[in-house]
Amino acid sequence: MKNTGKYTRQFFEAPKTSMKWAEKPYIDKAPIWCSVDLRDGNQALITPMSLVEKLEYFAELVRLGFKEIEIGFPAASETEYDFCRTLIEKGLIPDDVTIQVLTQSREHIIEKTFEALRGCKNAIVHLYNSTSAAQREQVFHKTKEAITDIAVSGAELCKKYREKYSGNYRFEYSPESFTGTEPEFALEICNAVLDVWKPAPDDKVIINLPVTVQLSMPHIYANQVEYMCENLKYRENVIVSLHPHNDRGCAVADTEFGLLAGADRVEGTLFGNGERTGNVDIITLAMNMYSQGVDPELDLSNIPGIVEFYTRVTGMNINERQPYSGTLVFAAFSGSHQDAIAKGLKWREENSDTHWNVPYLPLDPNDIGREYESDVIRINSQSGKGGIGYILETRFGYDLPKKMREAVGYLVKSISDHKHKELMPDEVYNIFRTNYVDIITPLNIISAHYKQNGCITAEVEIMLEGAKSCVSAKGNGRLDAVSNAIRECTGIDYSINAYTEHALEVGSASKAVSYVEVLSGTGKSFWGAGVDDDIVTSSRKALVSAINNMMNAQQNEAQSQN
Repeated sequence: MKNTGKYTRQFFEAPKTSMKWAEKPYIDKAPIWCSVDLRDGNQALITPMSLVEKLEYFAELVRLGFKEIEIGFPAASETEYDFCRTLIEKGLIPDDVTIQVLTQSREHIIEKTFEALRGCKNAIVHLYNSTSAAQREQVFHKTKEAITDIAVSGAELCKKYREKYSGNYRFEYSPESFTGTEPEFALEICNAVLDVWKPAPDDKVIINLPVTVQLSMPHIYANQVEYMCENLKYRENVIVSLHPHNDRGCAVADTEFGLLAGADRVEGTLFGNGERTGNVDIITLAMNMYSQGVDPELDLSNIPGIVEFYTRVTGMNINERQPYSGTLVFAAFSGSHQDAIAKGLKWREENSDTHWNVPYLPLDPNDIGREYESDVIRINSQSGKGGIGYILETRFGYDLPKKMREAVGYLVKSISDHKHKELMPDEVYNIFRTNYVDIITPLNIISAHYKQNGCITAEVEIMLEGAKSCVSAKGNGRLDAVSNAIRECTGIDYSINAYTEHALEVGSASKAVSYVEVLSGTGKSFWGAGVDDDIVTSSRKALVSAINNMMNAQQNEAQSQN
């Protein structure tokens, strides 16, 4: 294949460890399982689950035996918040089940997270920030020290807010993109967080080591995990957790090796649903243990029933060859296979063998409810401004300013959240056009003429709520002069805070698009865009759109207060 040279190893090998994990032949006990279906899995669905579906899914996870369940990111959206509150207020969380919620290291998000948890008996607050070399350099432009400060600050805030609420709240920290982080730095930042939380026998802390992107062979990850296990502070009071994704198809192997290397806990999903190629498949992991005679402490005795439930609620399909769960995993089409299986079953019956050892069948299908005989950027409420901005730029030519992307992103996410559906690119574009581009009510400029005598004078014909006015005003440029005319006509208190423009298309006949941000008298930000063959006219339209958005918002706010 071409371009092999562009790919280099992105992982960092751990300093030499004892590699004791490599001497262990199998995993001898079940880890602490934490399902992340309702957060990591849900955000990877084309159409995220509704509140009713999430409640049903939560109940199924409890029935299967999960004692720790990550339910979402309650500060991220209304649906996430409401789900958390519904579980608590309706008493749907058994006393022996702990819910887990995700939060970034930002105070308003942490505050809302704890607010969402009020009244909860048992909860894990899961703090994370990305630590990888690539993200530090390319995304955050921050030093290791600055990244550590983010984590430590978040840990301190979590500790501060825990003191304000009653309940058994434990902490978890994830150095996101752990596998792309220098092990020494990952250890340093985790230890810094631990120094804030000071775990104790009755207040253990979870340190989660996510394979956010799979970058190496499983033994490399095992060495990274073992290095952390051997060097973390307060180790006897730290629960080391694994959260592998499956980019290289090695999530199960990563997890099994990581458990051998000393980890205590696994975060994963049913059938491996998750971002990109998915999370680790807990059912496969658990059944691997079961097939080795280890009780996984999950009830997987009716996998077909679990498959039916899962596909109905999530809309996802299970591949026919999915280990243990696919419809064809026990099917034998080869005559020689069929013969060997039949003879093996007969031999087992005749010899009353209590141990399973049938050719081609790693376990008894009857034990999991089976029978021998029959046997790219898409937008929804979880999306970020980057994805929404990307679609508007690549599909429709609008290169929004960074701050405007954030405003548009919140709107699009809110609409998707309330409709509870994925939004196609055309729908995203229509939301943008309807709410930001060439808005002409209640204010519109019918015409504008300019004269230059040292400064710019604009003769502007303005329509405001059906009433026409002609206003003359001066400014240090055409847009400033028009803005002054609008102020004189309307008496509105605002200021222009940002202005950018670009060609909407390539070529001499291209239209121009302009973006304007205005700040109201109270400092609130409002954006508008304008499109026209003439750049001056497009800038004027953008200003009018922004002002209209401000006026409409103020009117709606006033009406809601009456």
